[in-house]
Amino acid sequence: MTEVVRQGRIARVGARAGTGVRAGLRRARHGLALALQAGVAAGLAWFLAHDVIGRPTPFFAPIAAVITLASSVGQRARRTAELVLGVAIGIGIGDALILVIGSGPWQIGLIVLLAVIVATAVGGGTPLVVQSASSAVLVATLTSSTGLPWTRFLDALVGGGVGLAVMTVLLPLNPLNVVRRAADPALRAMSDGLHQLGMGMSERNRDTISDALNHMRAAETSFAAFSSAVTAARENVAFAPARWRTRGALALYVDGANHITYALRNCRVMSRRADTALSDDEPIPQVLAVSVGLLGDAVDLLRQEWAKGVEPVAARERALRAAAECGQAYEEGVAFSGGVIVAQIRTAATDILRASGIDYAEAPRLVRRAVGRPHSSRRKPTSRSALGHPPT
Repeated sequence: MTEVVRQGRIARVGARAGTGVRAGLRRARHGLALALQAGVAAGLAWFLAHDVIGRPTPFFAPIAAVITLASSVGQRARRTAELVLGVAIGIGIGDALILVIGSGPWQIGLIVLLAVIVATAVGGGTPLVVQSASSAVLVATLTSSTGLPWTRFLDALVGGGVGLAVMTVLLPLNPLNVVRRAADPALRAMSDGLHQLGMGMSERNRDTISDALNHMRAAETSFAAFSSAVTAARENVAFAPARWRTRGALALYVDGANHITYALRNCRVMSRRADTALSDDEPIPQVLAVSVGLLGDAVDLLRQEWAKGVEPVAARERALRAAAECGQAYEEGVAFSGGVIVAQIRTAATDILRASGIDYAEAPRLVRRAVGRPHSSRRKPTSRSALGHPPT
């Protein structure tokens, strides 16, 4: 028996190790393009600053190039501007104070203190503050040996410019791939959470509903990454001519990202209200559980159709079916929390329709029409053109 247990543990450890290795390889594959960008940018920045401009030790040029590429996605242009401005602030304050008070431990502390205060006062973000402080330290500690601390500002210009050139012209990332990789886990998490919520409502199981709520709360991190990827992709397409051809498929994500995020928030409210309904022993008609499951289907279909670059017709149809089902709950009887759940389903369905490309004002009209249909026709949409199909 002991041997069997030992072999089982070894098998589990081996399985976890294999999973970790595969996950690491997958992450490395996804990061290969950025690594290539950073390597090319660092080498090119050093070459331009050292061999072309003639700087003897332009160490800040490759650093600036790598920082530019490694900045948070979607803010590279801004981060580069903050990088250069931060260097200017740090060098300026460092030079001015060293001439007056000299160099030493307390002088370095004072220079960094003032550099951070000035960078914060001008409204800079973390990159500007960090670069101001680090540049001030460099000036305070190295100016006596180099004699020309202002040349670090030139290094920053060269490195930042090279970084921007590499990411927009020489080796631009494919923004569509970046967004798809970010959107997929976010939409999967939301879809899984909705299906879990529907199951908990059907079984009147508060633990399952709580798990669904926690699942959707955890999805906020994935949605934040999705939003950042969309911002980065918008910037990349705007500045990288080689990626302009991806604008059509990318527009599906760009136009729908905010709306599907709103839908997630509404679904979290719905989860809390479902838990309250069970806590108060309110009735939850089975159609509400079905409706929530249909919302989960709609999100998953949206994920698939976005990935294919096609109009999300199936997602629209499923969202409207969810709205139609929840409308029947009033016929079966709901209390206060049940009425709130119906309202949240309708709102989430509206958000999904807007995420799929339906006009802002048209989406709630379609939902109201779906809710008002007689039950016998709730399984089929009445307007093919409203769902994205050509009229017959």
